Amino acid sequence: MRAGPGMRRSLTLACSVLGAMVVALDGTVLTIVQPALQRDLDASFTQVQWTSTGYLIAVASLLVFSGRLGDRYGHRRLFAVGTLGFALASAGLGLASGVGWVIGLRVAQGVFGALLQPATLGMLRAAFPPDRLGMPIALRTSAIGLAAAAGPVLGGALATHLGWRSVFFLSVVPALVIGVLALVVRVPEPPREGPAPGLDLPGAGVLAVALACLVHALVGVAGSGWSGVTAVGFCAAAASAAVFVRHERRAASPLVPLRLVASPAVGPALGILVAASAAMFGALFVGTYFLQEVLALDPLRSALRALPLALMMVVCAPYAAVLLRRHGPRRTITAAMAVLTLGVLALSRLDQASGPVAVGGGFLLVGAGFGTVMVAATAVVVRHAPVADAGVAGGLQQTAMNVGPTLGIALATTLMTTFAARPPGEGEQWTDGAFLTAMGPTLTALAAVAALGAATATRLPRRPRDPDSQNPAPAQPPGPRPTADSPSHHGLPDRR
Repeated sequence: MRAGPGMRRSLTLACSVLGAMVVALDGTVLTIVQPALQRDLDASFTQVQWTSTGYLIAVASLLVFSGRLGDRYGHRRLFAVGTLGFALASAGLGLASGVGWVIGLRVAQGVFGALLQPATLGMLRAAFPPDRLGMPIALRTSAIGLAAAAGPVLGGALATHLGWRSVFFLSVVPALVIGVLALVVRVPEPPREGPAPGLDLPGAGVLAVALACLVHALVGVAGSGWSGVTAVGFCAAAASAAVFVRHERRAASPLVPLRLVASPAVGPALGILVAASAAMFGALFVGTYFLQEVLALDPLRSALRALPLALMMVVCAPYAAVLLRRHGPRRTITAAMAVLTLGVLALSRLDQASGPVAVGGGFLLVGAGFGTVMVAATAVVVRHAPVADAGVAGGLQQTAMNVGPTLGIALATTLMTTFAARPPGEGEQWTDGAFLTAMGPTLTALAAVAALGAATATRLPRRPRDPDSQNPAPAQPPGPRPTADSPSHHGLPDRR
């Protein structure tokens, strides 16, 4: 069945939004059921951790290469394969007989998730003109925020009444439907200018090693602190990254083209995405412990106190597209990062006497700032990417959004451990006083990370540029060379 232009865009938008939502929902519900899964399968705490760690390593290490596969073979095909595979892995998790199967299938989910996530952005870039990308990306971000808000509540209700296995079946039917839809409906790919991009398998392998080592080391720091193993992991990641950069400079068909990363927009945008997600997830990690350990709220009431964060992500996403169109990337993202910084600082001032208004106000500012940054930065990345590199741009954006939260939680854990000394004999528990002593400096440091992102945002272009006109412009009279903000400058994708 072949779709017309209007239907093509509608179906592409629906698949992108639902695909991103399925992945986000799966991640949020897993956290809720891990204790029940551990009890039922008689698993160790380390094994349960690997149900998350294995997924993170698999998805982070393959995102960029999967994006390049989409550029070469078509984002719709990669999306369909990833979505259908994700559905089958989810069904397998619901039927798993042991924790080993759960870990293995979570790794498989990570592989298929890496296939579909860059494709959700690559399909949008191919289907919509650059100046109309803001609202589709905003809808995608709102869906992710909605999934983040609904996931814990829905997962908790399902696990309570139907058992932990039921949460994995939650995404099976939607994923199967959109996967089959992507295969059946013929959505024409935009014409390719020039030969198909090469795959650069050596570069993909080295990058996968670098990202896998980095994520594993960050998760190790968050879980058990600094050790010889985590130090080796960071050293291996740094060495692999150096080898990757050297290889890419010499490769005839690099995995990450220089024309993409050399843009004055891409580098700053990637840094902003990492900074924003690190600050937000680090603050949420500390804030959740504050609500449950210091204020002694149960998980449901804690989720309700933090609900303004997810709600503001949903509400602010459409407005972010409007702000981006009216005020440009520099002003929009700088202001949003400033709001995020203020939100984290507000959370750093909480104590045992803080009521729902103070707590909700801090989370509201964090959600408003992060939701706006996520939409605006992603739009910058996708818009500045030529269609031929849309998949790689999407993979880079998704990589930043996976590394940033892991980095933020690792930083928060390290700082909390540093500032809150544990009295002998109290195991892993902090007293309320020790926790509050550490919470202020930790969240202040995370606010500083967000402020650094705000400073970086001042380097972004004032106005978006259209990278589709890749051919040289007609001859013009001699004059000053184009600047980063001039219409003739061809920028590259920024990571948001």
